[in-house]
Amino acid sequence: MQRLISLLLLAARSAWNRRFTLALVMLSVALSTALLVGIERVRSQVRAGFTGAVSGTDLVVGARGGPVQLMLYAVFHLGGASNNIGWDSARMIAGRPEVLWTVPLSMGDSHRGYPVVGTTADFFARYRFRGGRTLALASGRPFGDILETVLGSEVASRLGYAEGDSIVLAHGGGPHARLHDDKPFIVTGVLGPTGTPVDRSLYISLESMEAIHIDWRGGAPVRGFSISAEQVRRFNLEPKAVTAVLVGLKNRRTVFALQREIQEYRGEALSAVMPGVALDQLWSLLGGWERALVAISLLVTFTGLAGLSSTILAGLGERRRELAILRSAGAGPLDITALLAFEGLLLTACGIVLGTAAITLATAVMAPWLLDRFGLAFEVGAPVAREWLIMGGILALGLLTSLIPAVRAYFLSLSDGLSPSS
Repeated sequence: MQRLISLLLLAARSAWNRRFTLALVMLSVALSTALLVGIERVRSQVRAGFTGAVSGTDLVVGARGGPVQLMLYAVFHLGGASNNIGWDSARMIAGRPEVLWTVPLSMGDSHRGYPVVGTTADFFARYRFRGGRTLALASGRPFGDILETVLGSEVASRLGYAEGDSIVLAHGGGPHARLHDDKPFIVTGVLGPTGTPVDRSLYISLESMEAIHIDWRGGAPVRGFSISAEQVRRFNLEPKAVTAVLVGLKNRRTVFALQREIQEYRGEALSAVMPGVALDQLWSLLGGWERALVAISLLVTFTGLAGLSSTILAGLGERRRELAILRSAGAGPLDITALLAFEGLLLTACGIVLGTAAITLATAVMAPWLLDRFGLAFEVGAPVAREWLIMGGILALGLLTSLIPAVRAYFLSLSDGLSPSS
């Protein structure tokens, strides 16, 4: 043990004497580590945000169709719904004895490229994300009256809206969307950042969704017929259909039985999807980019470690006299081999520590900006198990690449003895 400690100290001193040259090698290892650990953190955080976009919901019910399509539209507001479901079906689901709560969602309109979601006030209390977190208002209050809206954080920050502003919604989306300019909405509140599709949405009541379409037919306003914002309150604004329903159960053990009964419901063709299962399917479709990023970072890591091996090998010619002197002092060929292997190991370890510290500091500094700007939620903390595994793998690869110059030094020390050739 004492001999091992002596070799480690000697390797550290030898590396320090060549610190300016080896600092570049250590920086290369640090950058490789930061890239690999950083990509792993991005991958894990994006996946956690992806699968946690609708936490605490046991079923998502919509019109008959594929589960991925339903989740894309109902949760991520991407694509289009195959059809709506009747309000009677939504009430039937809410009245089931197994059901604790339901939150209906009605979609199809937009505002300057952002989706508009019609729902109830229960949405703000029942919606959960990333491990059961609840929505919180950064300012204002939830909508209470018709023609009031609550904005996601990204909508408010990108478009410069605040509580009390007046906005106009559009029917549908894209360049051909037609404005509901006869019924402007008042912003009553702005939600805090969540890192979910909530940040990129506007929320209104189901009654408001009916109000802006009361004088529309077939996706266009009725010619020669208009109902003003003041007159619309006199009408029955109970919705006739909704896009989807989020369902929470009293006991999750009943989820499979209820899912089967909803899908066999004879009153209407319905699909009931378990969010976790559907999101796993959806993530598997998007896994290609993840593997590509990991492959690129691995290539960068191998390049950095190859540079480490090449630098130590290149310096062997200048160090042959040094190694011969060590032999004369009693060091054996295996000691010389261990010395160079320890030197590479120390450089790799220092690079790993530096790279991990750099990516952790960068994450801590940039996390608020990334959440506000891109909706990416990063939690700063100690490395998790998979990151420790990555760092251990880099350390093992560093040791393996250091063995190449170490073995070369072994044979040089055997052939040179006390009279090295220059």
